[in-house]
Amino acid sequence: MKKILPLFILSAIIVIGVIYFWWRSPMDMEGDSQLSLYGNIDIREAQLAFNASEHIAEILVQEGDRVGKGQLLARLHTELLEASLAEASAAVAAQQQIVARLEAGSRPEDIHKVEAELQAAEAKAKAAQDSYRRVARLLEKKLASPQDEEQARSLADAAAAQVKAVRASLALLKAGARKEDIASARAQLSAREAALQQARQRLADASLYAPADGIIRNRILEPGDMAFPQTPVLTLAFVDPVWVRAYLPEPMLGRVRPGADAWVTTDSFPDKRYQGWVGYISPTAEFTPKTVQTPELRTRLVYSVRVYVCNPEGELRLGMPVSVSITLDQADAGTLPRRCGVH
Repeated sequence: MKKILPLFILSAIIVIGVIYFWWRSPMDMEGDSQLSLYGNIDIREAQLAFNASEHIAEILVQEGDRVGKGQLLARLHTELLEASLAEASAAVAAQQQIVARLEAGSRPEDIHKVEAELQAAEAKAKAAQDSYRRVARLLEKKLASPQDEEQARSLADAAAAQVKAVRASLALLKAGARKEDIASARAQLSAREAALQQARQRLADASLYAPADGIIRNRILEPGDMAFPQTPVLTLAFVDPVWVRAYLPEPMLGRVRPGADAWVTTDSFPDKRYQGWVGYISPTAEFTPKTVQTPELRTRLVYSVRVYVCNPEGELRLGMPVSVSITLDQADAGTLPRRCGVH
């Protein structure tokens, strides 16, 4: 009995040690201050397409080319777009002249012309009125017929009406255009300016620019192909920063926060460390991925974590296995957003 007890105690110690080792091993702890995780490099990509439908005139990059933000990558044929832009520009210029004419009012020469017409009409009306009076006196003396008197009166009335019409025209010229007419002309000018802006934007959309620094991964279409907004032309990989998809054990959630500094190493460059930071920790637990852990640990719950890594020389490539080292309980964690080369 005395021999069995020490063996039982020894066996219990071994079992406890194995359990402790099993519990600690997935964390890959280096003491109590460092956490090592393992994952693979992932790269964000963009499918670049024209915001227009036209044949491609030229593509200026090849697969594997490194491009900078704002660099011209491809162009469409623009003959029809340039003609539409010229038409819209001419329509705006014409409407601007109409608005300027309405706002300026009548020219002095036009006013002087109508004033002269008014003087002529008044003189004609006075002559017609004098003629009517003479005929009326002759009618009293039985020297004119009633028909002559009626005709003379009609001519006098017509001349007086002509004076009123010319006087009204002169008043309109001096008053200028109505406010409603000016507002309508301005509204038409705004519509034509909007059409001009659309024409300019359509012409700008015929050029495809890089939205950020990166590397051309795929050249999907070629010159002569028909481009559509739904059809990608090029695939651009954003290579700085890249990010590592790894998995954080549940006991470490309280010791690693977004923004924490991290260092990444690879087998390809064993003597080089890459600067990074924890960019995202999933709020939802999941089972340990089968491709990452051993069968014994697949039932353990972990949290997906994304570690951004600076990759200025493009050495970290898609799918590359890497090791991530994170100092636990960092006091300055949470200082998002980070940028490569800026801390």
